[in-house]
Amino acid sequence: MPAQNPLIRRIHSELLDQNDEELELELMDDDYGIDELFDNQVADSPEKEARRLYFRELFRLQGELVKLQSWVVKTGHKVVILFEGRDAAGKGGVIKRITQRLNPRVCRVAALPAPNDRERTQWYFQRYVSHLPAAGEIVLFDRSWYNRAGVEKVMGFCNDEQYEEFFRTVPEFERMLARSGIQLIKYWFSISDEEQHLRFLTRIHDPLKQWKLSPMDLESRRRWEAYTKAKEIMLERTHIAEAPWWVVQADDKKKARLNCISHLLGQMPYEEVEHPSIELPQRLRQDDYRRSPTPPDLIVPQVY
Repeated sequence: MPAQNPLIRRIHSELLDQNDEELELELMDDDYGIDELFDNQVADSPEKEARRLYFRELFRLQGELVKLQSWVVKTGHKVVILFEGRDAAGKGGVIKRITQRLNPRVCRVAALPAPNDRERTQWYFQRYVSHLPAAGEIVLFDRSWYNRAGVEKVMGFCNDEQYEEFFRTVPEFERMLARSGIQLIKYWFSISDEEQHLRFLTRIHDPLKQWKLSPMDLESRRRWEAYTKAKEIMLERTHIAEAPWWVVQADDKKKARLNCISHLLGQMPYEEVEHPSIELPQRLRQDDYRRSPTPPDLIVPQVY
């Protein structure tokens, strides 16, 4: 039987990853055990064992994230986490796994669109400041103020003076955040040229993921080398003691997720918080209460 070409293998891998996302939700919502689910649905293979290990570690780490969340709320800690990297590097995937079981009032995502005409006249950092956390909050930036050092530089959306002013300002801006009590953690997701090429091809051939490819993404692919140079300059000029960069090797997206979450947990001295036991109160019942029937024309048809 002829060997599959890399694109076919990659599409199969992406489909498997989508299936695993559904399994994550099933395990969360339907109280399945990992072993039970895999024994029933997946044939024995090295791939099965690797996926079993991935799920086991993911759920363990997500349990630790829940403990971290409780500690952040109790202590009033303030955390900002930046996720940067090339298009298709896997930033969205790890953000999804971090937030999946957390309270959105405590841990929220800031994914800002391109600035509008008014925002382009503001101080560059101004639109990001409004998303910074208050006490007891975690904010994850899916791309951040480092757009100026990457896409804006490469695509010509800023001039040389604005570019240099960014590098003069950003270390002081981040030191100000640190002095205000905000912990800033910065991740760069690193993928190879070949890996991004394959991920883009799978998105082109997958109708469910074509929306992820914008004209800007395609142009970024053409300008790979320019992005590499911009990234190297960015890391060199903005790696400071108060907010160092951390590089996540992301060619294997599942390992990248686990490695990033594990590292993130190690950046804060969180401890398990004791919670009072919860008792469900008795429902009050009134003798004259009668539940009114729902009008039939308001009911969603039971197609399933």
